[in-house]
Amino acid sequence: MASAASSLPLLVSSLLLALFALGAHADVKRYQFDIVMSNVSRLCHEKAMVTVNGSYPGPTIYAREGDRVIVNVTNHVKHNMTIHWHGLKQRRNGWADGPAYVTQCPIGSGGSYVYDFNVTRQRGTLWWHAHIAWMRATVHGAIVILPAAGVPYPFPKPDDEAEIVLGEWWHADVETVERQGSMLGMAPNMSDAHTINGKPGPLVPFCSEKHTYALQVQSGKTYLLRIINAAVNDELFFSIAGHNMTVVEIDATYTKPFAASTIQLSPGQTMNVLVSADQSPGRYFMVAKPFNDVPIPADNKTATAILQYAGVPTSVVPALPQTMPATNSTGSVAAFHDKLRSLNSPRYPADVPLAVDRHLLYTIGLNIDPCETCLNRSRLAASLNNITFVMPRTALLQAHYYGQKGVFAADFPDRPPARFNYTGVPLTAGLGTSLGTRLSKIAYNATVELVLQDTNLLSVESHPLHLHGYNFFVVGRGVGNFDPAKDPAKYNLVDPPERNTVGVPAGGWTAIRFRADNPGVWFLHCHLEVHTSWGLKMAFLVEDGSGPDESVLPPPKDLPKC
Repeated sequence: MASAASSLPLLVSSLLLALFALGAHADVKRYQFDIVMSNVSRLCHEKAMVTVNGSYPGPTIYAREGDRVIVNVTNHVKHNMTIHWHGLKQRRNGWADGPAYVTQCPIGSGGSYVYDFNVTRQRGTLWWHAHIAWMRATVHGAIVILPAAGVPYPFPKPDDEAEIVLGEWWHADVETVERQGSMLGMAPNMSDAHTINGKPGPLVPFCSEKHTYALQVQSGKTYLLRIINAAVNDELFFSIAGHNMTVVEIDATYTKPFAASTIQLSPGQTMNVLVSADQSPGRYFMVAKPFNDVPIPADNKTATAILQYAGVPTSVVPALPQTMPATNSTGSVAAFHDKLRSLNSPRYPADVPLAVDRHLLYTIGLNIDPCETCLNRSRLAASLNNITFVMPRTALLQAHYYGQKGVFAADFPDRPPARFNYTGVPLTAGLGTSLGTRLSKIAYNATVELVLQDTNLLSVESHPLHLHGYNFFVVGRGVGNFDPAKDPAKYNLVDPPERNTVGVPAGGWTAIRFRADNPGVWFLHCHLEVHTSWGLKMAFLVEDGSGPDESVLPPPKDLPKC
């Protein structure tokens, strides 16, 4: 099942982290990303797929708070490519953010582009991934940002640490899967397996014994696990048999620690947990299984990896978690998220905007638009405020910076076109949307409250929304329709969780606040890739301020052209 080689990622991570701990003073970190085709086999199926440097998941980026990171990306495949550094704020530097046709044109076959950015006032676990079509299914990896030299963690220092990347595996080419769904106007085929560090584990039949990740631990020591949900379309639970976890960070922001036997992450989210190897030496399954509380088909397979105590023979059968939430356990997810609180310490304060300049309400809808070439002469779509976003063929940030006309309209509405019982009985008629490349213009330094409201157009569903260029505070969430007269009184404005990706509960709402102090064009989209491809996305155009450090930086000379 597991092999000694399975522990190599932890060994490599430990060596690199030790070098940083010795004070290497390497304030510029340089990486080379070669986009290549690689033959990868899982579950008796081998396929050629796009990877970075031939690895799946891709290489980890290591840096310290305050470092400059330079990544040269060279595209050796036929597909266009961009890389997004998920959660890095990229202050004034949207040119390094990565979403195709939003902040840059793609890197064409044979081309290169240097992503050059600073890690400013951020530390913790983030991740990087392709940000064009569905390429991120195989093109992704971890970002580990250590605290500045001499600054300790605000929790007991772990003896070691490891990255745990949760993902999905398709036997077929993922781009083909997406294109087939689009041509038919229907949902694309779901994945064939979930993975932990690229491997499905031994509980999935068909050759899976060759593809199991094992993390070797020493009895009595404590480990920091940096967990990333890199899945394309699935929210996931994660648990370790026989071991509690202590949550200490979400989306690279510290939290008030609390214990949990199971954690839940939506696609795009990261979470750091402490785990003590304090049980009887043995082998224990780490388990990732889906959370899906609506009657919409999803991959229901469970991925497993092994927490392997040193000295225990690999012939010992690993223990499974005795209890995990049911796949549709809405209550356990809500209870878990209710425990998340910002650390809000003197060093790491929660600077929640108390006064609000712009109040926004965005409804989230699943829709049906006409399509003469599709199977039923209609196609599935998705929308914010009933607008299905149309991607331009020129990058929005470039059009904004150079004053290019006709690429977008800065008139995205602050509210939906009509009020209705958003979460009442399912609506199955009048499901068409308006199409447009429409941005919302925000004044520099304005404080924004955005309420994200799920709707029962076709079906309610939970949606993880990711905002580029910013963190935000999750000040409230609830079930049913948001009530502007009553719900704000229940907000947490003291220590709400600070994130870059937030789950909007099925049939419910989430309220976030942020200060628009990062000029540029910043993407807001569902991190379920199927919904993003259907149009569940928009962008904020944050205007320049008046000072010299309050405007978008000039573009780099090697910025790709469309």
